Amino acid sequence: MTTSTSGKTPTTTRTGPIGAHMRSGPLRAGQRVQLTDRKGRPSTITLQPGGEWHTHQGVLRHDLLIGASEGILVANDAGHEYQVLRPLLNDFVLSMPRGATVVYPKDSAQIVQVADIFPGARVVEAGVGSGALSISLLRAVGESGILHSFERREDFKDIAVGNVEAFFGEPHPGWEVYLGDMQEEVLTVEAPGSVDRVVLDMLAPWECLDAVKTVLAPGGVWVSYVASVTQLSRLAEEIRSSEGFTEPEAHETMLRTWHLDGLAVRPDHRMVAHTGFLLSARRLADDQTPLQLKKREKVSVVSEEDRAAWPANDPDAVWDEESLKTRTVSGKKARKAAALSQKIAAQAKEVFTRE
Repeated sequence: MTTSTSGKTPTTTRTGPIGAHMRSGPLRAGQRVQLTDRKGRPSTITLQPGGEWHTHQGVLRHDLLIGASEGILVANDAGHEYQVLRPLLNDFVLSMPRGATVVYPKDSAQIVQVADIFPGARVVEAGVGSGALSISLLRAVGESGILHSFERREDFKDIAVGNVEAFFGEPHPGWEVYLGDMQEEVLTVEAPGSVDRVVLDMLAPWECLDAVKTVLAPGGVWVSYVASVTQLSRLAEEIRSSEGFTEPEAHETMLRTWHLDGLAVRPDHRMVAHTGFLLSARRLADDQTPLQLKKREKVSVVSEEDRAAWPANDPDAVWDEESLKTRTVSGKKARKAAALSQKIAAQAKEVFTRE
């Protein structure tokens, strides 16, 4: 098991909550800013003294922005204007370097709500991916909380550490990242019944069922993010069979924006539809069995032949990127994203040291 050094040595002396200095006040070198042109197209850059942002429409000098207030309009050397704002969490997540596909903001918000992540909570997360969900979880637990994250791939861990430190401007004091399989490593890190919440984003979360059941405190919440119906079905049945949790609940969130132009008010033609399912359940006390909920009588009965045909019931099924048709991230791409995220994080840590 390998542990990151994140959270051990803050790089700045703060007088307020972690990350607050990156979200307010004059724009400073090392901070990320979002430039939006007249067509509504956003671009995100990191401010550097003497830096320049080149596009086919001209050159914008960073020094015009450093020390200025956000919310201004600024023109490049060719006269093209841009609206200048700090990126919100949603913007940051969608523009940051990534290896694995990020958990979309609409799903991160639901996870924080459904899991009831509270300030001071002790939370376990796996896998980390590019760190998008980690940022939301860390904001929710605050500086008094703990987030222990587990990731199998070292290159993904490096990307996540860079992105998290770039967002907060320094290592978060409550965050540790462990390299390895969650179901094995978590038992060496967490005492039985010591964890308030568990959040899993992985291909086969049922493999962690025994580990989750061990470390999660009675009443604690387990939320899993899965992409396919077969994963959702398999996980729900495994949780029911364990008899250590409440009846699992599942939902998905779809986001549809609207076009607003005078009287032409209608839904946009494009929407962020299915990205994943959330399944949640709560830990029961050790000597308790789940309440058998009374259900309405069903007209149809599933035959054993139908059960055998459903791939989620196949004990020999292989749950990997190829079988689930998910995108496999090459090591080269992940290393490139890790290097970029670490560079942005280093620039963010220098916000005050350059003044």
